[in-house]
Amino acid sequence: MTQETKNVFQIVGQQAPDFTADAVMGGEFTQVKLSDVKGWKVLFFYPLDFTFVCPTEITGYSDAMEKFSEVNCSILACSVDSKFSHLAWTKQSRSEGGLGDIKYPLIADITKTIAKDYGVLMNDAVALRGLFIIDDKNVVQHATINNLSVGRNVEETLRLVKAFQYTAANGEVCPMGWNENSDSMKPDPEGSKEWFKKHN
Repeated sequence: MTQETKNVFQIVGQQAPDFTADAVMGGEFTQVKLSDVKGWKVLFFYPLDFTFVCPTEITGYSDAMEKFSEVNCSILACSVDSKFSHLAWTKQSRSEGGLGDIKYPLIADITKTIAKDYGVLMNDAVALRGLFIIDDKNVVQHATINNLSVGRNVEETLRLVKAFQYTAANGEVCPMGWNENSDSMKPDPEGSKEWFKKHN
């Protein structure tokens, strides 16, 4: 594991490392500059194209794209593969382990620079399953890393986006398991007692 990976959590609360990179979206090549993407963003890394766990995540986030759009949040996926590999994978059907049409960009990090900057490059080879929630001011609010064998949860990612948006808008904090239908907490000794009285 690289030194960069060990320092991944140092970027939480900091400006997200910016990048401009080739990508595939809608069956075409394009370019993505992170700081040009408006609103909130979920940037997730996956190890390699044409693998096994990765397509379940990529298609899962694509299928949930409308839910993320409703909360002004874009999705970006990134691996160390080339844009040509990304394109070929989207041409393969889901029933055959491919992606089909994906509703957000697949970023080509063939130089591995983006994975290094986000601290998720493993053994200078592939990216671990890093996931970053970046707010509308391009500040990293959340970072997690899974090892290669276990995929992530789309609904949990959406819950976290909503929670960070809620705290940004309301100045309150979200206790364990918070969702949009539950109580938040005032971040001071007296105000927080309201929550504890209701939930204990």
